[in-house]
Amino acid sequence: MYRSRRRPLPVVALLLVSLSVLAGCTNAPPPPLVESTSSTPSSEPPTEPAQPKVVVAGIDELSGGFNPHTLADQSPVTDALSELMLPSAFVPGPDGKQVLNDTLLKSAEVVTDTDEFTVRYRIRTGAGWSDGAPIAAEDFVYLWEQMRDRSGVVNPVGYRMISDVESRQGGKTVLVTFDQPYPGWKSLFDHLLPAHLLKDAPGGWADTLDKGYPASGGPFAIRRFDLDRGEVVLMRNERFWGEPAKSDRIVLRAADRSANLNALRSGKVQMGMFTADGSTMDALRGLGDEVHLTTLPRPVTSTLLLRRSSPQLADVRVRRAVLAALNRNALVREGTGGGPAQQLRAHAQVLAPSQPGYSPTEPAGEFSDSPEPQRVTRLLEEAGYQHTGGAWVRDGAPLNLVIAAQFEDESYEAVANAMAEQLAAQDIQATVITPEGDELYRTMLPADPEAQGSPDSAGVDLAVAPRPVSSDPASTMAAQWGCPRADPDTGRTATFNMTGFCDRLVQPTIEAATTGEASFERASERVEPVLWSSAVALPLYQEAQVLAVRREVSGVEDGPGFAGPFSSAGDWVGTPGENYDW
Repeated sequence: MYRSRRRPLPVVALLLVSLSVLAGCTNAPPPPLVESTSSTPSSEPPTEPAQPKVVVAGIDELSGGFNPHTLADQSPVTDALSELMLPSAFVPGPDGKQVLNDTLLKSAEVVTDTDEFTVRYRIRTGAGWSDGAPIAAEDFVYLWEQMRDRSGVVNPVGYRMISDVESRQGGKTVLVTFDQPYPGWKSLFDHLLPAHLLKDAPGGWADTLDKGYPASGGPFAIRRFDLDRGEVVLMRNERFWGEPAKSDRIVLRAADRSANLNALRSGKVQMGMFTADGSTMDALRGLGDEVHLTTLPRPVTSTLLLRRSSPQLADVRVRRAVLAALNRNALVREGTGGGPAQQLRAHAQVLAPSQPGYSPTEPAGEFSDSPEPQRVTRLLEEAGYQHTGGAWVRDGAPLNLVIAAQFEDESYEAVANAMAEQLAAQDIQATVITPEGDELYRTMLPADPEAQGSPDSAGVDLAVAPRPVSSDPASTMAAQWGCPRADPDTGRTATFNMTGFCDRLVQPTIEAATTGEASFERASERVEPVLWSSAVALPLYQEAQVLAVRREVSGVEDGPGFAGPFSSAGDWVGTPGENYDW
């Protein structure tokens, strides 16, 4: 049988039929039809997407090298980036003392059921790098191995006391065993690095961090890094397992001080970090109530090192003569430019002026702040020199010193050049060299003092260099003034400190403070006088930055201890910012 095929009614027609049926059954009028929004445009304007919240920070300069664990890369920008992206086991608490970073770790404690001094770290399950890899025991192992074996690193003593680092529970539990008790263990494993990206990379530790970090374990990650333009763009790290950052982006822009000041005045940048001289401070104060200013001491003391391992300075009388020839006040002015750091004059060999427990240890009357020509003459003559033809000569050779300062570090170079001029005024010849930081701190200064005249030392007699401090002053003392330590398994000797100083009489005291057998205060009373009488270092000043923040940015804190303002970057609330085309 043939059946006709009927086409189904359109949806609208069905709706009309239904409505008519309903209308016949009730007295109510049919409801109006709703017109399609696709056929008739809305009268309301479209909602614009919210602009991202951005904080733009002005900085003095942006140059390659951002490894927070090496002397060559110490800078305010390295401080900032490492706080933003590299997680630490412990962080400064409100009182500056180290407290557990409970964003990274569930716990960290000394294990009591073992004969060896062992610390157990439990890493949070969700803690991971921005590329998806977990933060795990391999990151602890990598940092330990690099700090143990490398020269030119910051405060390596605690790492060199570790005998083993073990991975447990899929890498989320770490057992760290020391060959001696180490009460300063909370100062270790700060700013962990992504081992899975660095350990096999060409250049690895030495070169991979020249342009930032390949992955982040913090609230922000690098989106763009442009050394030529002097700009770093940081985006909120969407893989961060902790509280998400309140701003979408942070932009660091490098410019000269005049440009930074103008940008801060106009609001093109919302905050600035300046190594400010006196004139810059006057200009910043001139911005008035729109900008809040804070001086932030850095964990670094600018110091003149006199290398006892140098043939020219092997005699303590010559080292003292060099110090007597200097105008210390003028050197501090050159290095600080009359800025806030000038108020942080350093008069102790281990602690920096802003650290808890600091007090001057410099012997009264031992070192003058201005030149003492008569003392120079007496000391050099006692050391066998004669003043002949406008020079100090011994055995037919003039006293001719080489002063090293890191390349492109303006403050250190300024101090070195001023020092050369002051020595020349006392007829002591001096030449300034400016090697790259890697060469200076990894090769030249840690050279074996017994290998005098070796090519590695490059004849460096003095250096203007940073002396980093840490939350464990006993470890700082051991790193800077302790004798090199031989590995008990391999017999290999660790690198020497930068002056070649080693006093076997005070070494037991330094070691006792490191292991907790003696307090740092008692050890300092024994060690500091020896360092001053040996004339191996002249502390100048603690370095400082000035933080300038406009009122439209909220959440910026100074940071406890030496954490700095970037430790609070997750809480910064910026203003609707620029729309970068990515």
